[in-house]
Amino acid sequence: MDKTKPTPIYLEVGRKRVFACTLDWPGWCRSGKSEQEAMDALYQVSSRYSQVAELAGVPFPGAAAESFDVVERVRGTGTTDFGAPGEFLTRDAEPLDGEEAKRLAKLVEASWTTLDQVVADAPPELRKGPRGGGRDRDEVFEHVVAAEFAYARKLGIRHKQPPEGDGNAISTLRKDLLKVIGSPSDGRPPIDKGWPPRYAARRIAWHALDHAWEIEDKSD
Repeated sequence: MDKTKPTPIYLEVGRKRVFACTLDWPGWCRSGKSEQEAMDALYQVSSRYSQVAELAGVPFPGAAAESFDVVERVRGTGTTDFGAPGEFLTRDAEPLDGEEAKRLAKLVEASWTTLDQVVADAPPELRKGPRGGGRDRDEVFEHVVAAEFAYARKLGIRHKQPPEGDGNAISTLRKDLLKVIGSPSDGRPPIDKGWPPRYAARRIAWHALDHAWEIEDKSD
């Protein structure tokens, strides 16, 4: 990647919500009520994401957030408006070589490490909303884990949902996910109606970091 060029991003535009996500940095993805609001939010978390890249051992350009280049717009669905980036890109169908696949896997793994570290440092009870709404730390973490067991099926990985707090089961699942994401691919989903590996990396890393940052913000 050329460090002097704007960072390529795409916009997933729903009726009520827009996601702005980078193409090359799984997990660096934010949303807003408008395209500009989403891109502003993407800029605002760039320093946080740089720490994820550092954990992964992947060089993060210092100027990565200085300018964005919107290379694709996709129409969002109910999933978008509900609060998750749910659409595939044209690029997702392109072949994924071994070097790029390993890079994506490192960033996904670093997203999990970030989440685990945040959970370990956070208080059990998180700050609630103005009406007392919101989940506490362990509820947020278990939500992420449950989602990952569901996401895994989109890559042909089937594990039984474990009891809460089963660290061995979580570790095994993550290893299997990284094996698929980190392997060369022709760009097609590994199973019928599944997810292309590039999209899987984006969705999994986004979900882990979205909730890691939520926990951080509500721990103050």
